[in-house]
Amino acid sequence: MIKKLNQAKTYLCVCLLLLIISCDEKKDNYECINVINKEIQKLYKKHLLSTVNYLDSINTHENIEDKKKYYINARKNFKFLEPILAYSDKNNYKSLNAPNILIVKGEESLDTRVMNPIGFQVIEETLYEDSLDTLALTNLVNVTSARLKLIKNNLNLQLKDYHIIWLLREHITRIATTGITGFDSPVLNESLNESIYTYNTILDILKISEPKFSSKDILKRFIKLMDKANLDLTHDFDTFDRFSFIKNTIPKQLKLLVEIQEDWKVKFPFEMALSNTMTSLFSKETLNKTYFSDLKSDTTFLNEKIKFGKSLFNDVTLSKQTNMSCATCHVKDLGFADGKRVFNKNQTRNTPTITYATYQRGFFMDSRAGSLEGQVVGVVKNHNEFDMSMDSVVARVINNDSYKLKIKKLYKNKRIGYNIRHAIASYVRTLNTFNSKFDKNIRGEDNTLTEEEKNGFNLFMGKALCATCHFAPVFNGTVPPNYNDTELEAIGTPDIDTTKLSKDLGRFYLYNTEERKHFFKTPTIRNIAKTAPYMHNGVYNTLEEVVDFYNKGGGVGLGFNLPNQTLPFDELKLSNKEIKEIVAFMKTLTDE
Repeated sequence: MIKKLNQAKTYLCVCLLLLIISCDEKKDNYECINVINKEIQKLYKKHLLSTVNYLDSINTHENIEDKKKYYINARKNFKFLEPILAYSDKNNYKSLNAPNILIVKGEESLDTRVMNPIGFQVIEETLYEDSLDTLALTNLVNVTSARLKLIKNNLNLQLKDYHIIWLLREHITRIATTGITGFDSPVLNESLNESIYTYNTILDILKISEPKFSSKDILKRFIKLMDKANLDLTHDFDTFDRFSFIKNTIPKQLKLLVEIQEDWKVKFPFEMALSNTMTSLFSKETLNKTYFSDLKSDTTFLNEKIKFGKSLFNDVTLSKQTNMSCATCHVKDLGFADGKRVFNKNQTRNTPTITYATYQRGFFMDSRAGSLEGQVVGVVKNHNEFDMSMDSVVARVINNDSYKLKIKKLYKNKRIGYNIRHAIASYVRTLNTFNSKFDKNIRGEDNTLTEEEKNGFNLFMGKALCATCHFAPVFNGTVPPNYNDTELEAIGTPDIDTTKLSKDLGRFYLYNTEERKHFFKTPTIRNIAKTAPYMHNGVYNTLEEVVDFYNKGGGVGLGFNLPNQTLPFDELKLSNKEIKEIVAFMKTLTDE
């Protein structure tokens, strides 16, 4: 019996070897893909089981130190499975890795639900509280474990070669933009070690995919890059040189990934948010702008539509009193803000920049519009702005002979109201040059950043936790690497006299959701040196004041009652020198 079993094992090994050989000869055949899928699924399942077992052990031990030990191991295995989970099951990954903040869903459909978060960040904060709430911890662990078991029981990965490339690209981007920032390690600050765990899974996936490589040298070089990255990440969180890591290590990985997809002869069916050929995080070619557009396929005559949109953007005749255009409040020389420090009776909120606005999922400070086209409608209908209907705007455009010809040529006179908005939005989508001093330096084109500016970037991305809300490379609240959500935050901005919490309730006014009081969209800090004053009410005139506000712990740190404040810290404990360095970095983000 044993002899027959051994013979069967030998036969199976030979069959697998033959499959691997056939993969080398014809990489795209079904058997090759199937073998690789099964091996990746096996790896995924192993880490899922380990994560569940360690999680369940938290509740079977009474000693707090034992509970912490099992949590650390559960979290470690969760990070091992993260690259696969985050790609293959985005919604469950988001839930299992959610911050300890109430979740509000369904406002737009008037089916508002407020839910308590689950997952590892919430468990971590609960477990490391000064006084442990055992019942709360038990429930959190049980719910999180149950979710992971459900994923395991419904496991059915179907990864084609382009899926694997997308998975790898997403995760390299995730490491650079959130993994090394402390985004999801609120207490233990284990972000750098956890990035090493996820890199190891990337390595495992590539080794499993070895049969797909025509050039084994490419695989060897990628393994070498991973080893170098892990060596770099073996470092103290606060003093880690993120600038050098993102400048020197990440682009090499992205470029070699493009070589891999060429070696595999990958054919992509379409582009996601990240460009299929991106080789840098800080470039106009990094993100696919059409991914953020309402009308993804409308690219015919695009350059002419952009010029048409620019004309409309600067045209005061589209407003009721013919005294206001989009450019009236979005002034090019002021970073497309307005520079006003004293608002008039018709203006209650600071004018935000529209540079890099294309890379968002929410528009206006309360995210009441879902697209740039939708934002145009909001401006047109606002009684304090254009004070018009879209039909009236259409009539004025058609009465302009030049505009009338453009509508006919560019849009065939179809859906004129929408296409006026599309033209303006198309122009706004061009205001993303990625040509600031910082961009040129991190791409290696210039070498002009001072040590103060580099230190400021490292603080921004690390100790100061700025990048846990303002995500590189756009430095706004749209969460990489999928770019499906633009975050809203409650930070506790003071009123103009700075002694009380701002009276503006932000997102709350839209749907009267109590848990959304004082929530505002996280804006980009690109061009921030030009867009003073700051915050939704313009309360701060200088960037030093802004950083000092965060350093003190936001509104709660100023003594305001804000139970839903979302800042991931109490105080930052930055020195005056560190504050100056952060400000120096932010000033390098001004486009040329």
